[in-house]
Amino acid sequence: MYDASHTAYLNILRCIGAAWIAVVIVWLAGAVFTKRTARAQSPGSRLLHLVLAATGFTLVFRPDVNFGLLGWRFIADSPPVALAGLGLTVAGVAVAVWARVILGANWSAVVTIKQDHQIVRRGPYAVVRHPIYSGGLLALFGTAIAFGEVRGLLGFVLVFIAWGMKSRLEESFLEGQFGADYARYKREVKGLIPFVL
Repeated sequence: MYDASHTAYLNILRCIGAAWIAVVIVWLAGAVFTKRTARAQSPGSRLLHLVLAATGFTLVFRPDVNFGLLGWRFIADSPPVALAGLGLTVAGVAVAVWARVILGANWSAVVTIKQDHQIVRRGPYAVVRHPIYSGGLLALFGTAIAFGEVRGLLGFVLVFIAWGMKSRLEESFLEGQFGADYARYKREVKGLIPFVL
């Protein structure tokens, strides 16, 4: 039998799951309304960051992958900790969804240049160049804190590496397409963390 504290903890974890389900729904709905692709990365170049990201998300979200060091707790499984994780998750999801809506038809799951592609500099793109990744990483970090096991931190690191690789490839595509305009944007706006990185 669970006490009220444990029940509250489980309810917070359910809210985190609901936030991620909302992200999936927004992404699936938005994928229908994208521009035609003019240029895309090769499948081989996509493989490494796809495998890293998939492994990272698996580590964060699969509680059964908690053997050995992966199952060690780095923070207590208490409602206040889970609530802090929920707050970070919701904040990150909000940024990512906002960025996805602002990016609109220019978005693609694969690194591409779309027909009539544009540099988007409004909304969260005025603060960081890759706000979908920034928001996603903040949400993933919050989720890892709420779950509190080493597997979540390792998963976060793997996704950070994967999205870092993907963002560098996106930047090379965008610099090739927009030249000096994108180079100026890079000088003026940080990539992932406002004013820092």
